[in-house]
Amino acid sequence: MKKVSFAEFGGPEVLDLVGAEEPHAGPGQIRIAVRAAGVNPVDWRIREGQFQQAHPLELPAGVGQDAAGVVDEIGEGVTGFAIGDAVFGEGSSTYAEFAVLSAWAPMPDGLAFEEAAGYPSVVETALRIIDQVGARPGHTLLVSGASGGVGSAVLQIARERGITVIGTAGAANQDYLRSLGALATTYGEGWVERVRRLGRVDAALDLAGSGVIAELVELTEDPQRVITIADLGAPEFGVRFSGVAGSMPDALGAAADLIARGKLHIPVEKTYTLAEAAAAHVDSQAGHTRGRRVIVV
Repeated sequence: MKKVSFAEFGGPEVLDLVGAEEPHAGPGQIRIAVRAAGVNPVDWRIREGQFQQAHPLELPAGVGQDAAGVVDEIGEGVTGFAIGDAVFGEGSSTYAEFAVLSAWAPMPDGLAFEEAAGYPSVVETALRIIDQVGARPGHTLLVSGASGGVGSAVLQIARERGITVIGTAGAANQDYLRSLGALATTYGEGWVERVRRLGRVDAALDLAGSGVIAELVELTEDPQRVITIADLGAPEFGVRFSGVAGSMPDALGAAADLIARGKLHIPVEKTYTLAEAAAAHVDSQAGHTRGRRVIVV
């Protein structure tokens, strides 16, 4: 089979499309014929070696954790699923023709594979950080870097919970944020005052890692009311870095429910082939995403 792999840490150029042995489902796992794989910032952070000290990775290594596809192998102990079922979920080395999933759920009705592949990690992350930051109904939550996949999920989940959201993004994405129910403003010079004019901030999330932690602490007046998923230097300000995933099965169930009720939709901004994985990483690292980037197999 074909898979995307890297043999050394570095820039997008270290990614290669290689021939590899097919993986097989172990106990409690399934294997899918991958139809699409989500592109997440954590993918290129791992490729750069950013987490090597905390979570050592043996090279060469595959890339990707989110995918949607068709079940073609079922591991011991797995019940309720059959060969040919369409599923979405989380696994390892998902930029490939076949991948093993450790958490999965039936693909929601009406979704294309490329859409479904964009949900697992971003919904799990959104649910986790909204809870960790303590945002409650009636609160106002500031989301810095709100137009990407996680931001899109946060805005819609918060709206469903009765939380007001102020989102920052580039000028081109202001209408997009408003379409998701957020009060929108641009980042850049004067952004703190623009946020203040929109309302009091009870809690804040940093999704972009753009060096705004000190300002988020200033706006919330409490570092414990700020969470980041992108700024590894945030603990210097007393701010928590949220990097340990919660329950993916619960997140997939929540995503399916929200999608079915019309409360969650994350658009796919751009698709790529396996051979274009490096380009997908370049675009992901550049930011300014509206929704998701997905590799289609």
